[in-house]
Amino acid sequence: MRLAEGIVIEKEKTFGRLKFSALRREVRITDDEGNVTDQIKERTYDLKSKGQGRMIQVSIPATAGEKSFDYNAEVELINPVADTVASATYMGADVDWYIKADDIVSKQKNYPLNNENKVNKK
Repeated sequence: MRLAEGIVIEKEKTFGRLKFSALRREVRITDDEGNVTDQIKERTYDLKSKGQGRMIQVSIPATAGEKSFDYNAEVELINPVADTVASATYMGADVDWYIKADDIVSKQKNYPLNNENKVNKK
């Protein structure tokens, strides 16, 4: 069972300040025969959430590109949604929550995307 559209989240109230931590995992596409391909479907990142008081995991589509912000860089989620996946069990159901977003972007102005174009100071 799934929520049709997920639950839309008020970012500031729910997460507070978000700080980038690391890439957690990459999910690869499976072909028609069940073989895992080299194509990435989505990436999941660990973010520190001041509002939640703990680390959260957020998945974004591979089309958003790989994110490699500095550790503890303040970031923002674009269009975050919480959703669930439920699995029937003998005594009822197990429900897993997850957070998806369209993208993760830096809150710093002029921050180079994915740390590209950094100027080396001599």
